[in-house]
Amino acid sequence: MSAKPKPFTPAQAAILKPLVKVFSGLNTWLYRLTNGKIGGTYLHGIPVLLLTVTGRKSGRRITVPLTYIQDGERYVIAASRTGMDQHPLWYLNLEATPEVEVQIGGTNRPMRASTADDAERAHYWPKLVAANPDYGFYQERTTRKIPVVILAPR
Repeated sequence: MSAKPKPFTPAQAAILKPLVKVFSGLNTWLYRLTNGKIGGTYLHGIPVLLLTVTGRKSGRRITVPLTYIQDGERYVIAASRTGMDQHPLWYLNLEATPEVEVQIGGTNRPMRASTADDAERAHYWPKLVAANPDYGFYQERTTRKIPVVILAPR
């Protein structure tokens, strides 16, 4: 039996944030260059999409690669931020402007994002963890309830 993971220290978070930004930028670049042939899957084989949100302060379009599960025409993602204690900026941006764009492979789709309610989260969270066990680890690492986001066609 393994011990519960400890929260990130401020020093660890300060190191991890720029690393995540660099790797996300590289993943996004490769994904766009190859229409998802490179960067289109993550560990455990879970697929990756590119989510483009509008910056709530800057108004700029910001794209991040995220793992997802599919439910019909909807895509479900987790705002995990690797288990850090703050929500990812992309999540705060889509809360302010829920109209987003999703790229899967070479196809772009306009979507509307909404945070799952408690019943939806209870339904989707185990499926997200089954697809990517890291999510369970991330939830154990933080005291915040990691939001589940549903992306639906608009």
